Amino acid sequence: MKFRVERDVFSEAVAWAARSLPQRPSVPVLAGVMIDAGVDGLVLSGFDYETSARVSIPAEIAEEGKALVSGRLLADISRSLPSKPIDLGTDGTRVSLACGSARFSLQTMPVEDYPALPELPTPSGTVRSDVFAAAVGQAVTAAGRDDMLPVLTGIRMEIEGSTIALMATDRYRLSLRECEWSPDQSDLSATALVPARVLADTAKSLTSSGDVTIALASAATGDGLIGFEGAAGGGLRRTTTRLLDGEFPKVRALFPSESVTVAHVDTPALIEAVRRVSLVAERNTPVRLSFSESMVTLEAGSGDEAQATESLEATVDGADISIGFNPSYLLDGLGALDAPVAHLAFTQSTRPAALAGATAHGEGPDLDFRYLLMPVRLQG
Repeated sequence: MKFRVERDVFSEAVAWAARSLPQRPSVPVLAGVMIDAGVDGLVLSGFDYETSARVSIPAEIAEEGKALVSGRLLADISRSLPSKPIDLGTDGTRVSLACGSARFSLQTMPVEDYPALPELPTPSGTVRSDVFAAAVGQAVTAAGRDDMLPVLTGIRMEIEGSTIALMATDRYRLSLRECEWSPDQSDLSATALVPARVLADTAKSLTSSGDVTIALASAATGDGLIGFEGAAGGGLRRTTTRLLDGEFPKVRALFPSESVTVAHVDTPALIEAVRRVSLVAERNTPVRLSFSESMVTLEAGSGDEAQATESLEATVDGADISIGFNPSYLLDGLGALDAPVAHLAFTQSTRPAALAGATAHGEGPDLDFRYLLMPVRLQG
């Protein structure tokens, strides 16, 4: 094997292929990145039996061949190289890499021991990469991070015709994001429970492509496969991941159909106020928000400890209400709104509050993204 490739293109491709390699692989070859120089150009791939990553990039192939080397080491090396073409080739059981005056020699692993990557399922449709990245970025806000509850570490993807709904919850908050896409079948109906971390990384890495192809191997949550493909970084990137097995809780119905109190507050001002006031909130203590006719007052701290209070202008329609929230969870939701005004809807102080974005005070909410947040019981 022998080829020449541009440094930036190669470095980015190696980093992408190696991004999900396991820290402690069950077998040594799973720590490797496969380098395949062939008639289709240069292909780099990584696989851990759950998630696969494959990227093809242009290169000048002098000799075809394959080599398996440590992915993280190759990523570190290629990232540190000067901005000059890279010449890479095999010499027996080693890979030699030259870039400018820099020279490296890496030990290879047995190619024959490396597992075959799963094939990309039949494409189900396409979605604009920027729309998809924004939607996933909002939905992942509420995804769980407790591996003891693996179902809650996923994002439930519901496909109905030309609409994709993405839902996530960690039991304390719930996110729901809907967006349009172009399905290959107009009557397509499918669900999938996708690992949130993989989905977030994939969507973020494909933002420079025009469209992202989504491919579902199974129409039901369970032991299926989902794939994503798009152009980025000078090459074609493809990811597959195994779907999570389990029943995602039926949470969509938790969004209230009507509210007793609705408030509008400028989103940036509310975010900054919550950040300031929460500086004195001890661990696991809430920030209190009290809404009246034209104002919201934020309070944190109690007793002999530090205390803080701040008031902001607000448009409030309905009964006065005082409610407490985990400040981190509240900030996550507000930060995901991507709207100048926050629309907050309440039923009572012990029931979840619904957050959405709005273009102006008094305007209805944009229901493309909704965030439901459980309150924290207030003392006194």
